[in-house]
This record gives sequence, structure tokens and C-alpha cells, in this order.
Amino acid sequence: MFLIYFLVILLLPIYAQMKVKSTYKRFSKVQSTKGLTGAQVARMILDSHGLSDVRVVPTQGILSDHYNPMTKTVALSEANYYEDSLAAIAVAAHECGHAVQHKEAYSFLTLRSKLVPVANISSNISWIFVLIGIFASMSEMLLLGIVLLGAGVLFQLVTLPVEFDASKRAMNEVIQLGIINNHEERGAKKVLSAAALTYVAAAAVAVLELLRLVLIFLNMNNSDD
Repeated sequence: MFLIYFLVILLLPIYAQMKVKSTYKRFSKVQSTKGLTGAQVARMILDSHGLSDVRVVPTQGILSDHYNPMTKTVALSEANYYEDSLAAIAVAAHECGHAVQHKEAYSFLTLRSKLVPVANISSNISWIFVLIGIFASMSEMLLLGIVLLGAGVLFQLVTLPVEFDASKRAMNEVIQLGIINNHEERGAKKVLSAAALTYVAAAAVAVLELLRLVLIFLNMNNSDD
């Protein structure tokens, strides 16, 4: 069981990354019928929601696309910014989905933003307490590490509805605005689904690791009794 556990937490993220890269690579070679670039698609979606104050800019890197709520910027990797592939359109629309979430104060996005500082701090120090607790057989220290780690796990879980909702919004936008044709919908959905898989994998691994530590804590307490 221990071997199976480690295989799962090791292979699941690797599979998710491979799936994203292969799907993105495949549909980055499929030119959209309308010939709109990722930057043009992003601008169309943002303007349709009255988000003229949100900038669309190119950024270096592969799949480095993101929305920054602090600067109100949709940053697209150069390939997605300048090219007119189905992959570029799907990714651009997804990031604009986050911008719309921000405008509408989408509840899970708001919650995730509040969790960011807590998750950053807890994820950096949680393993210190976990390791001390395990190697020094101090259940109180281990419990503190588990609680801190739990904040990071909560962040991962809250991220799931945020990402799924952004992808749903993305598909609705590209369809309603006539950015893609009916026969292109399947390809766009595949790109978005593959990207979502990375978040699912990250959340699954985080939950499994947390459960493993909880079991260690319970066994430690039982042995003390």
C-alpha cells in the first residue's frame, strides 16, 4: 500500500503535465477558422464585459499565461498572444474568465485570494513541524504541522472551482461571441480539460499527503497509549 501511495503521488502530477503539454502541442498546430489571435480574443471578451481597463500583454515562457488582479493584466505567453491556434484561443479565454470572476467578485476567487498569504506561509513552515514531530516522536509538533499543511490543502481545493468556472466561462464566451465554430468546440474543450487536470492532480496529491500524516499522527497517539 505504501508503494502504491508513492507511485500515485509521483505519477499523477507527471501524467497531468504530460497530458497538458501533449494536448496543448496538438491544438497549437490547429489554426482557428476565424484567424483571431489569443490577444484579439482576450480583448474581445474583456471589452464585452466592460473591462476596458484590463490590459492584455505578452509574457515570456511556455504556458506562463495568467491573470493578475493587482495590476488588472491578462498576461499571455508569446505563442498564445500572437498566434491564432485553438490552443491560444482557449487559454486566452480562460484567463479572461478569471478577469470576469474578479469583476463579479466570484466567491471562490475571493476566498482563494484571502487564503494566498496564509497558504504561502503555512506551506513554507509546515514541514519543519512535521519532520520534528515524526523524528522526535512529538505528536503535538506533528499536529501543528498538519494544521498548517491543511491551510495549503484548503487553498488547493478552493482553486478547483475557480479554475473550472473560468474554463466554463471561457467556453461560453468563445461560443457566444462567435470566436470559434461548432466543429472547433471539441478541441477547445480538450485544451481546457487538460489544463484543469493539473489542478486536480495537485489537489489529489495534497489531500493524500495530508491523510497520510493524519494516519501517522493517530498511530503515534495510539502507540503512546
